[in-house]
Amino acid sequence: MTADISKKLFNLSTDSFTIIFLTAIGSFVALMLYTRIFGKRSFSKMSSFDFSMTVAIGSIIATTIVSSSVTMLQGIVGLGAVYSIQLTAAFARRYNWVKSLIDNKPLLLMEGEDIRYDNLKKARVTKDDLISKLREANVLEKSQIKAVVFEATGDISVLHTDKKNSEVEDWLLADVNR
Repeated sequence: MTADISKKLFNLSTDSFTIIFLTAIGSFVALMLYTRIFGKRSFSKMSSFDFSMTVAIGSIIATTIVSSSVTMLQGIVGLGAVYSIQLTAAFARRYNWVKSLIDNKPLLLMEGEDIRYDNLKKARVTKDDLISKLREANVLEKSQIKAVVFEATGDISVLHTDKKNSEVEDWLLADVNR
């Protein structure tokens, strides 16, 4: 039994190694070409859809490289399909009804010094998570905080300043659920 486990864990023939290596090269060349053709947004995290795209690309490449049941050509076609879907979604996002289907809306977690506990709960963010992000943003006093937003991408943006009388301009929070 130990020999069977060892064989499954460590068996790699010269042919297998060559196929994996060449598939990795081919997949990465295809990835670079698609990125040049379709644009860098493919790796952005500007929306939850874009983030999903990044995960899908990684999964397709990994499966193509190490799975013997997926050929390099199938993986390259799969990458092309995902890139095409992302490009189509980017164009369709110009329509508000499509945008509302594809993208999450940002959510206000703090307004000034006031923590919005109901929104923390909706976002499944704990107070400790929030405080960690405030420290990460170099907030030293609660009075510096103007707003904290849970972005559509899952990032947390902290808007803060040392100026006591400054306010966040309305346009920055126009699309944020309060």
